[in-house]
Amino acid sequence: MVCVPHCVNLFRAQNVGITNEHPLSTYQRWFLRVVSRRKKDLIMLILPGIIVGFVAWFLVRYLLAGVYTVNQNERAVKTSFGRAERIGEATTLQDPIGETLRAEERDRYSYPQVRVIPPGGPYFKWPWEKVYKVSIATQTLNMAYDPETPSANRGGTVVEAVTKDQLNTGLTGQIRYRVSEKNLYAYVFGVKRPIVHVMGYFTSVLRERIANFEAPPKTALLPSAPAIPTPEIATAAIGVSINDLRKNLRDINDHMDRECKSSEARYGIALDASLITGIDPPAEVESALAAINTAYNQVSSDISLAQAAADQKIVQSKTAVEIETLKAEAEVEPLKALASQMSELKKSGPDALAAYVRNVRLKLFSEARRAILEVPHD
Repeated sequence: MVCVPHCVNLFRAQNVGITNEHPLSTYQRWFLRVVSRRKKDLIMLILPGIIVGFVAWFLVRYLLAGVYTVNQNERAVKTSFGRAERIGEATTLQDPIGETLRAEERDRYSYPQVRVIPPGGPYFKWPWEKVYKVSIATQTLNMAYDPETPSANRGGTVVEAVTKDQLNTGLTGQIRYRVSEKNLYAYVFGVKRPIVHVMGYFTSVLRERIANFEAPPKTALLPSAPAIPTPEIATAAIGVSINDLRKNLRDINDHMDRECKSSEARYGIALDASLITGIDPPAEVESALAAINTAYNQVSSDISLAQAAADQKIVQSKTAVEIETLKAEAEVEPLKALASQMSELKKSGPDALAAYVRNVRLKLFSEARRAILEVPHD
């Protein structure tokens, strides 16, 4: 066993060097040679271990970790040194989605078409490549949701808009959207936070439509018949167009669907449907509007009853006219037959008609109870 002073002297000799001022004994020199030999053997063992460990780490980190899969509701885009794999020189303007853009927007929203990795796998990527996975499942959002400021629009529940009569109106509803597989470049690389742009675009189009909306004119059933007053006409005196919006809610939804089709080419998000479910006026207007609607319903009911009664009388009058016409025709037919018979008798001879008249008189005399003869007074 080596004592502690000897070890101290050995380490001291190793650090400061062996000089004449610090002579070493034979035992100490032997111990120093053993330690030096052990160090060389240890280095020869550690160096291959480091190399093997680095190779194993590289294989696990960059080769095994480079294997990936894509789920059924996902699509993926792969980049090499930050550049997405593109399909030649093709752009979104050559796709049907580019037809929804106006002429002045085509240059601004021209995105390259990238190679989309379909569901499945396993796929492989090199260390200098990166994969971006995107869910294309249909999602639902409240149309009042503001991604940048969740507390806006009454906590993301109501969108406020101003009608053509300068009336603040609250709108509620939902929108369904999905990421467009045809324009993944815009969604992943072209636009920062695309949903923010889509919600802002949807809200601006909705408010513009509400501000300029006018109900289509009502046509009368007959050209000469006056149009029946509607709630829109009844409320025009106080400048309320809520009834217009409520009655034409389907037209507004269809308009929003048409106007928002370009979002797929703009931001890489396709709006499947916009469902505006409620249009609520201010509280001070709601009571007046309810009274107007009640009065209109009452007037409409009275007009319907009057029309039904008038139609019934018209039908009865037509029936009575037809009955009287048939009666008159029934009375005329014997006279026509008699006239035709007398015409035939007249053709038989000059005395035939007189004989017929004499026979008719005799028949009448036989049936009469009294006969009054006029005697001339000379």
